[in-house]
Amino acid sequence: MSFFTDSSDLKRIGALIEAHAAPIYAARSVPFTQFAYVLTRPAPEPGGKPEGAALRPDWRAYPCSLVKVFHLFAAQLRLEGGQLSAHGELDRAMRDMILWSSNSATNYIIDLLTGTTGDTLLNDAEMDAWCERREEINRIFVGLGWPELAGINLNQKLMDDLRYGREKIALDRSHVGHNCLTPIAMARLMHEIFSDSALLPPARLAAIRDHLARDADHPERGRGIYQLLGYLGDALPRGTQIWSKAGRTRWLGDDRASFRRHDTLRAILPAGQEFRLTVFTQGEAIAEDESFLPAIGALVATELSRA
Repeated sequence: MSFFTDSSDLKRIGALIEAHAAPIYAARSVPFTQFAYVLTRPAPEPGGKPEGAALRPDWRAYPCSLVKVFHLFAAQLRLEGGQLSAHGELDRAMRDMILWSSNSATNYIIDLLTGTTGDTLLNDAEMDAWCERREEINRIFVGLGWPELAGINLNQKLMDDLRYGREKIALDRSHVGHNCLTPIAMARLMHEIFSDSALLPPARLAAIRDHLARDADHPERGRGIYQLLGYLGDALPRGTQIWSKAGRTRWLGDDRASFRRHDTLRAILPAGQEFRLTVFTQGEAIAEDESFLPAIGALVATELSRA
């Protein structure tokens, strides 16, 4: 069971997304199985389910920096529950983890959530205990009981290249390997953040939303690190309100994690139409293409504007 109900109109738009993307994949000899999306919009009636359409929503993929939205949500849950104490460095890390997609900020938050650090080597018993503590980040989300989160893994730190020491040993020991998300898991969390969730009070939800907000007129908007250029929000109509988190890898020395480009977006168009779109891609020729995701975001905006 999904958190959304099927929509014939969004399925029509989804078919247009696929018709746009499939020939590009084919021309670049990238398997189209390495493309997935979930497209939703708010429920037409208060209290109802969102409407949606999807392609390969259960694709288990290396998620790049999209996991950082999960770490932000987990930190707010633990702050609310009293397991984390608020302090300035945590505030700075939560901001930079999303705003600039800082891996260092993310890894600091993982340390706080799990009580693990990646320092000198440990003996076998100590390493077992370390790995068990690192699983706390997964336990937080298992505890939510959302069926859309089946198969995800969040217990690895974010790296710019290969891993060393405890992080390498933990990855090699893990039966699930690298971090992993599905498009439906990402879409489900975005739904929770942008609805009246009972899991967090309004002030904490507002803080998460504020971190995800993107300003199309931001002075750093032309830099990829701001995560509009080359992503779903890049070519939306002027005046669109945007909340998003993107992720991208180039070569990392590990084929299990290299050459991905993903984005998850909430947009409110100038005329008021709202949609949420999560897209996962894989393949060097797609990950290096700055125009691929913006064209999909623009296509959805154009079609919804016709309504």
